Amino acid sequence: MRRLFISMTILILFLILFLPFLSIVLGAFDQGADAFLVALQRPESLHALKVSFIIVMIVVVINTIIGILLSIEMIRGTWISRWLRPLINVLVDLPFAVSPIIGGLMIILLFGPNTVMGMFFENAGIKIVFALPGMVLATIFVTFPLVIREIVPILEELGMTYEEASASLGAGPLRTFFLVTWPSIRWAIYNGIILTIARSVGEFGAVLVVSGNILNQTQTATTLVYQDSVDFNMIAAYSVALLLGLFSITVLLILDWLKKRKEDQLNAH
Repeated sequence: MRRLFISMTILILFLILFLPFLSIVLGAFDQGADAFLVALQRPESLHALKVSFIIVMIVVVINTIIGILLSIEMIRGTWISRWLRPLINVLVDLPFAVSPIIGGLMIILLFGPNTVMGMFFENAGIKIVFALPGMVLATIFVTFPLVIREIVPILEELGMTYEEASASLGAGPLRTFFLVTWPSIRWAIYNGIILTIARSVGEFGAVLVVSGNILNQTQTATTLVYQDSVDFNMIAAYSVALLLGLFSITVLLILDWLKKRKEDQLNAH
């Protein structure tokens, strides 16, 4: 039975992962390597990849900073923070429970051109929806829990003994964080960052809703793949999809390497 289940698992993975990825590879090189390179060097592809890169960088910085601060507040905060923790947990996990498209729709309802907040920012010269800020907000929404859910279990397991000892020796909050807390949670932060990068690059639904998918303006790599497939430009669609797939595989390999390195350091201690 064990061999049967293992064989079935391998077969399912082969059907839903390997074969689709193989078809993408074959589709991207259907007309040779030159067509593949031409598809990636199009102005549309270069612009979409640039927009995706900008979004990923902004989202990683914001989610990492907010994730660290909120995680510490949830576990180490005052009694008010601990009393509100069930509500905070619900809000943090909300992106896991709702469709990304709903997240994008909520941003439109809040910051759309006909809303109060939308008009306020428009008058200030800041366009949210159908522009880069809205795309960043949508990506932040779908990736928000990833850093927090990596840090919180580590902080709970760590306890406050070492931090209290550091404070009793005269160390301030910042010194305590960088000398005591950071070494304990840094691997969790790295994992959260890697997951955030992978999720940000592959986000489609929420970004498609708030971006308007405007050519050479608000297209990301994923929405460009969608547009190319709709336009039956399959070589270009397969080429960009292959690039995204290879990037995601690289990110996951880095994540696996980080986990192994963490285990090695724990074993060494």
